[in-house]
Amino acid sequence: MDAAGEENRREMKLEEAFEKLDDMLAELESGDISLEECFERYQEGMKLLKQCNDIIDRVEKKVLKLNGSGELEEL
Repeated sequence: MDAAGEENRREMKLEEAFEKLDDMLAELESGDISLEECFERYQEGMKLLKQCNDIIDRVEKKVLKLNGSGELEEL
């Protein structure tokens, strides 16, 4: 898989994680779940946030910038 395909795949995973976090937040805010289920959602959400941060960190390390002579440099 080329670099662009790999980035798109990561992006989809990140978007899916954010969507799942949004769904979990709505569920928690609804008040229709037990306290035990709230703790389970919270733990799952914290794991998802860590995954998102890890993905973002990896992508940030790969970001390139164009220097004055027209060459790409890693930030």
